[in-house]
Amino acid sequence: MEHICGVTFAPFAPRGTLAAPCAAQSLRALARDTAANWVVLAPAGVQATAFTETIDWQGPYTCADEELLAAIALAKSLGLKVALKPTVNCLDGTWRAHIRFFDHDVPCEPKWCNWFASYTDFQRHYAALAQGAGCDLFITGCEMVETEHREGEWRALLAAVRAQYAGPVSYNTDKYGEDHVNWWDAVDMISSSGYYPLNDWPRQLDRIEGVVRRFDKPFFFAEAGCMNVRGSAAVPNDWTLTGARDDEEPAAWYRAMFDACAARTWVGGWALWDWPADLENPSPYALSGRPALAIVRRRYSTLLNL
Repeated sequence: MEHICGVTFAPFAPRGTLAAPCAAQSLRALARDTAANWVVLAPAGVQATAFTETIDWQGPYTCADEELLAAIALAKSLGLKVALKPTVNCLDGTWRAHIRFFDHDVPCEPKWCNWFASYTDFQRHYAALAQGAGCDLFITGCEMVETEHREGEWRALLAAVRAQYAGPVSYNTDKYGEDHVNWWDAVDMISSSGYYPLNDWPRQLDRIEGVVRRFDKPFFFAEAGCMNVRGSAAVPNDWTLTGARDDEEPAAWYRAMFDACAARTWVGGWALWDWPADLENPSPYALSGRPALAIVRRRYSTLLNL
């Protein structure tokens, strides 16, 4: 399998964002400047809190289907393969990993069955869209840590997605979660968020390799990145970290990640976090316009023999 040399573009773009002229300009810059062969698009669904049973993907926090389809078409015209990763976020700021309910039904309390019904509708909608648009991979959500023990519901969800989408299916578990998912046999590719400390990559790759060997599935990092904030390389998953701007911090982190992965032939690639819809307003993780971009382009070009 060819390496996934990918970048996540404009994650969780609110309605109208992908339709703006600057978004098309930025997506063209991604294709030109990164040497990527894949792009990941992550439309958002939202729920009020971690304990809300219903997910909304038709309001202002979610890009319209028409603009998402236009972005997919543009990406494909630029020679990029497209992975679609519909992702839930909580409007109160709680990280989606904390979405959880009682494991037994209690009257007047929110229930897993209602939440999974809503989540399945959310995923099925985008699975059908991905099928119609010719997407190359469908990722059934991201970092849903406290849901992952609900194996029966996840297997049913994956079956429902496959009824809509004929291509390969993955799920993006969180960092340190690779060996806590028992249903990897139900997906075509294992993927996780690779936000590991700069000096800890070899040890974490040793651990992940055991999972890959056990399930005998392709593997890639569906997210990986480091902020341009001093100290982020030690805790790259902490998006709340504040401090002095340091553009060399992610550069050093990317070197360490790529070097550690180089000897692991089972690492099938990365979808790096992230690339902005507006080049004038990058996130602290953004590759655009920073020293890490040259490192990424060099490594991707080598892997793809460009």
